[in-house]
Amino acid sequence: MTSDVSDFDETHDVVVVGSGAGGMAAALTAAHAGLDVVVVEKTEAIGGSTAVSGGALWVPLNPHLGEVGASDSREAVIAYLQAILGNRMRRDMIEAFLEAGPRMVAFMEENTSVSFVPRKVSPDYQPGLPGASLGGRTLDPLPFDGRELGEDFALLRPPFREFLAFGGMMVNRKDIDTLLGVGKSFANFREGSKLLWRYALDRLRHPRGTRLLMGNALAGRLLKSALDKGIALRLRSAAVELLRQGERVAGVTVESGGRRLRLGARRGVVLATGGFPGSAEMRSAMLPHADRHLSMAPPGNSGDGLRLALAAGAAIEADNIGNAFWAPVSVMRAQDGREIRFPHLILDRQKPGLVAVNQAGRRFVNEANSYHDFVEAMHRSHESVPTIPAYLICDSRFLRTYGLGLVRPGPRPLRAFLASGYLVKGKSIAELAGKLGIEAAALADTVARMNAYAQSGEDPEFGRGGNAYNRYLGDEQHKPNPCLGPIDKPPFYAVRVFPGDIGTAAGLKTDPQARVLDAHGAPIEGLFACGNDMNSIMAGAYPGAGITLGPALTFGYIAGQQLALTEGTCR
Repeated sequence: MTSDVSDFDETHDVVVVGSGAGGMAAALTAAHAGLDVVVVEKTEAIGGSTAVSGGALWVPLNPHLGEVGASDSREAVIAYLQAILGNRMRRDMIEAFLEAGPRMVAFMEENTSVSFVPRKVSPDYQPGLPGASLGGRTLDPLPFDGRELGEDFALLRPPFREFLAFGGMMVNRKDIDTLLGVGKSFANFREGSKLLWRYALDRLRHPRGTRLLMGNALAGRLLKSALDKGIALRLRSAAVELLRQGERVAGVTVESGGRRLRLGARRGVVLATGGFPGSAEMRSAMLPHADRHLSMAPPGNSGDGLRLALAAGAAIEADNIGNAFWAPVSVMRAQDGREIRFPHLILDRQKPGLVAVNQAGRRFVNEANSYHDFVEAMHRSHESVPTIPAYLICDSRFLRTYGLGLVRPGPRPLRAFLASGYLVKGKSIAELAGKLGIEAAALADTVARMNAYAQSGEDPEFGRGGNAYNRYLGDEQHKPNPCLGPIDKPPFYAVRVFPGDIGTAAGLKTDPQARVLDAHGAPIEGLFACGNDMNSIMAGAYPGAGITLGPALTFGYIAGQQLALTEGTCR
């Protein structure tokens, strides 16, 4: 619903709905131009899905390329995206992204607390296609000291607690290797001791560690920047209605504490509420197998921005390759009744000594491909053979070395995982097959094939370990193929995985200026969208690490620039 109004309870230049990367980028860019900005966030914390993400940004042609000896070209990026997106590629949106992305990075680093570091090695997810890059396009946020936020550290959405070490310590891949190897070298002992001492001191004053990494570091840096610029932050404030003056969106009604406020926006409203993964109704309408689909996005990302815009005459893009950014997800029911979900992104599937099978006990995918490609393969396989759930299977050596989902590597008790049914154990492949309801002979044959592939170093079925992306996430110490290893040391283990997502791709149609379009393709005056409220410029494909946050920050930046150029007309 929208309402035509002539007065407001408050008036600002810009109202941003949502506090993830896209919304905060729009707010910071507009505030830097001298505009009065308010950010409304319906939950109790700042950061949205950004705060619980990996934090990577895919920004081709970014200004850090030279630091890692990488080079890039607009022609190469276009060729790569064209090969993936085909006729679904909107050239105008891609061109806007490539032009503004590097400027966004420079703007953030020059005018905010946000800083990035390039990945020297980070292959695009389809490295064999024309124009693909092996490194440089993906940026990570620098770690952030949460103590810089002072008391406002409590405003930042924390990571999922299951991903924290020792109940509250953020760790990255390097930290995990260091901590697991503290007894193997003096360097590991020294660095591990530093990490643990810092964390111990943090817990004397804070409910979790203040050394922030990945998406939490990015969200923390964005929050610090907003506070420094005096941007008003309204938590527990749900946007329930867009307000109009004639044909123009001129504000938004928010509900907080049982009270409704009409916030006027002289320049415009930016929708950045994180898409619709938390909406059962929208998932059912737009995602396959919605009844068995598991999202990793915060439940508050429930389609608010899309509903507000649709009521104002906007349109949702209906021609995507897929409507979400897929990821295989396992789920465990804890003793206290909580449902704990784990996205199998980069820590286990690619490592040597694991196989993924459908309910016929047969492989259906290159296990080392991207999480997005893995679930696409689940969907295809399920059309002919039950594949929801699928099973990740390994032996005891793999479990101890690499971990499996919620089961972390190293010697540790497995009782809780086994008792909950999350982890299934068999003394033999036949016993494991029986517990999973899989034909024992088929699973035994699949495992025997994998053992032969591990010995030869080649996977003739799916080519696992055959491209740079596969090998990047394998175990480089394992030969001859970093992604292929034997499954032969009993007992054997399995975890069920379901199709899930790390965010939705389908969203509002916009133009290259981030303006929301109506059903006829015309801009709705005063209404902008970015992040997952805007239809993905990748049309539901997933070309590389960071293709959600890179465009989110870039089109948030573009929206902020456009708002700075817009004449204020709200009365």
